[in-house]
Amino acid sequence: MYNIILVVLGVSILGVAWLPSLLRKYALSYPIFFVGLGLLLFSLPLGLPDPDPVEFSSFAIHLTEICVTVALTGTGLKIDRRFSLKAWRIPLVLVLGLMLVTIGGFVSVAWGLFGMMPAAAVLLAATLAPTDPVLAGDVQVGEPGEGREDNVRFALTGEAGLNDGLAFPFVYLALALLPIAQESLGERLWHWTWMDVGYRTAMGVLGGWLAGRGLSYLIFDLPHRIRIKPSAYGFVALAVTLTAYGLTELVHGYGFLAVFVAATTLRRHERSHEHQNEMHDFTDQLERLLIVVILILFGGAISWGLFEHLSWTGVALGLFLVLVLRPLGGMLTLLGSRLAWQERLVISFFGIRGIGSFFYLAFALDARHFPDGRGLWATTGFTVLVSIIMHGVLATPVMNWLDCQQGRPTAEEEDEQEQAEEPETEAPAGQSA
Repeated sequence: MYNIILVVLGVSILGVAWLPSLLRKYALSYPIFFVGLGLLLFSLPLGLPDPDPVEFSSFAIHLTEICVTVALTGTGLKIDRRFSLKAWRIPLVLVLGLMLVTIGGFVSVAWGLFGMMPAAAVLLAATLAPTDPVLAGDVQVGEPGEGREDNVRFALTGEAGLNDGLAFPFVYLALALLPIAQESLGERLWHWTWMDVGYRTAMGVLGGWLAGRGLSYLIFDLPHRIRIKPSAYGFVALAVTLTAYGLTELVHGYGFLAVFVAATTLRRHERSHEHQNEMHDFTDQLERLLIVVILILFGGAISWGLFEHLSWTGVALGLFLVLVLRPLGGMLTLLGSRLAWQERLVISFFGIRGIGSFFYLAFALDARHFPDGRGLWATTGFTVLVSIIMHGVLATPVMNWLDCQQGRPTAEEEDEQEQAEEPETEAPAGQSA
């Protein structure tokens, strides 16, 4: 078993290092490949461990938790645009407007039309409403200072970074709607308002800003003789992730929000520092490693019966969210913006769901008992799978189309230009070129 797992991990890590560049020109993303690999491996008689996220909820919580926190650090580090209400207007509109529209619309349909229990409807809405910073790399901005930060990529990147923290109050709202013997509904909602909406959000922003400022001083402002060595900057990125998240969670703030704020604060403090790329590259590689494990386990869970509890209601809700609610809500929310219609269309369509949804659901089901928990997992898994396949197939051609519409070189053209500009390697003495 141990040796089989080592082989699977080795081949998977090689694949995640190689596939993104191989598939960049094609209408296919590497998450699709690894879900399929998980389906294949767990259908073979290899004796692999049980990938059931319900049975092993604690493992599912912590694995997805660390993956999302690492992804949020990388997302914050690669955004070049300085934070201001004006510069970040579109991501803020998407988070504070579109996410609320999505949650409200989803709950209305799930509860009012399909008769789902209110707490379960709110939990499913909160789980599926936020877009994912982990699986959305094909539609996000490039590396720090790379320059590929147009309106669409910046909006989708900023939205994915912010809403993974700001969706948490609605997970707590779902928990508050479940009856507790010694508390009335009014008392639970009052506690939710001041604690889960007000205090936790404020502490997430404050904790992230303080962590980002403090770590920025230690990294960039200390005298050279005691400054951190450049070779260790990858570990610094991990330190930012764990410190900001852990300290904020200790004071009951939203750690996801704190990590993203800390990373953007760090990026803003020293935008031109040469080691920003090193920190981003380290988090990007660690994130991909975690993605491989989660996607293979996701494919394994599907192979082992995750969708056995999937109802037609779950299928309808998942398709309604991905195909109707997000695109239509996005177009309506961005109607008053100055974005071109092509930009509004692409932003509205690419509401990618992923690892964050798994974390929220695992967290809530571990905290309280929800009737038909396996049905909630099946609906969430189905929606994420639809998003992985549909958005993964369309990301490259749609973004290339948008770049052509706006007169920008596509990613493929930029790669070809970089290869043309690279100097040819000189042959060793005594050999022909």
